[in-house]
Amino acid sequence: MGGADDALLPNPARLIDRACGAMLGLAIGDALGATVEFMTPREIAAQYGVHDRIRGGGWLRLPPGEVTDDTTMSFALARAWLAAGRAPSAEQCAAAFDAWMRARPVDIGNTVRRGIVRWRLHGSTEAPESDDAGNGGAMRCVAAALATFGAPEDEATAAALIQARVTHHNRLTDAATVALVRMVHTALGGGGLGGVLRHAHELAAAHAAFAFRDKRCDNPTGYIVDTMRAVCQAIDGNDGFQAVLTDLVNRGGDADTTGAIAGMVMGALAGESALPAHWRQAVKVEARREAVRLACGLIELAPAMRRAEFAAHAYGR
Repeated sequence: MGGADDALLPNPARLIDRACGAMLGLAIGDALGATVEFMTPREIAAQYGVHDRIRGGGWLRLPPGEVTDDTTMSFALARAWLAAGRAPSAEQCAAAFDAWMRARPVDIGNTVRRGIVRWRLHGSTEAPESDDAGNGGAMRCVAAALATFGAPEDEATAAALIQARVTHHNRLTDAATVALVRMVHTALGGGGLGGVLRHAHELAAAHAAFAFRDKRCDNPTGYIVDTMRAVCQAIDGNDGFQAVLTDLVNRGGDADTTGAIAGMVMGALAGESALPAHWRQAVKVEARREAVRLACGLIELAPAMRRAEFAAHAYGR
């Protein structure tokens, strides 16, 4: 990506639209999925028919439009990027997550909690490598994806993994987190659905557990393989942001996180301007505004944005 023809980069306004789509798409997927988190597809169908409205409730008894840890941890990491003006160090990531937990979020995963407590007690910024392949490091990678768009691949990978390994350290978690950053980069650059799915297939080729063109993954758990298989199946089998997210959250299970991850990727493809208005407006206004503010700040840090601004001037776009 760093070697791409600058004349082919999206114009700056389109790049901002896609970045805002990624961050706001994450919040939409989170808010939509939270209602049916831990429910089975059969339970969802019995209660809602098809769940396709941001209505709150769920096991957390959320107000309509409220988001969960998927969004608020992503926001915490985004603020760390903007405060540093560059990729935050592992210490800065850990401190951001610690401040987030001290603010009493509505929900927090066990692996995330252990990682933050480890930081508090021992100053450890990297979880020991383990078999705990949860999805918490992947769900919050959008900040790294936006801010490293156009950076050398090794820099983008390092930024994605530094934040993830504060709490999660597993080869499958690492692989999925890096793949998601690449998916968002491809979407931001106008690579389309085919480009996004190419990264999904590369992930499955490197780690067979992620193969997604086989048995449907319903009721996905927080295990990163379940998460990514469900997300990739929904993206592969549906057309557009609304259809993908509706399919995915109606699979139940860890629906706020699968919804958030798919929302991030599909939102980057669609752009904020093409997100369903009824979902966009249903997200709590404070979260909606913060998503846009942070996305704009992050994409301004991206090397590709600087090149896009130069190209827009040079090529009269």
